[in-house]
Amino acid sequence: MNIKAEAKDSRFDVVKWLVVAALVLVAVVGNQYYSAEPILYRVIALLVMAVFAAFVALQTSKGRSFFTLLKEARVEIRKVVWPTRQETTQTTLIVVAVVLIMALLLWGLDSLLGWLVSMIVR
Repeated sequence: MNIKAEAKDSRFDVVKWLVVAALVLVAVVGNQYYSAEPILYRVIALLVMAVFAAFVALQTSKGRSFFTLLKEARVEIRKVVWPTRQETTQTTLIVVAVVLIMALLLWGLDSLLGWLVSMIVR
């Protein structure tokens, strides 16, 4: 399977990844260099650079594979049966109750063992 995947790789994938790395580096250095500028302009510039970097990354075979993975994950997420608000509330209350009970039990055990150790040490 690796041989098949390697055969699909373009000869220019390494160059494309270097361009992506360069775009990210320019964005980071530019953000630092223009730190005196308003943050809105810097955020817009970073978003533009990120879009360009993502576009170049999607032109590689690994980028296309990642995008396919994202689409398939979205399809799988739609298949999930999410709990209702009532189920979520009940489950949360059960968890809180169990945590409180365990905290009280551990506090009691710690107090008992502390008392026993203090009795032995004296």
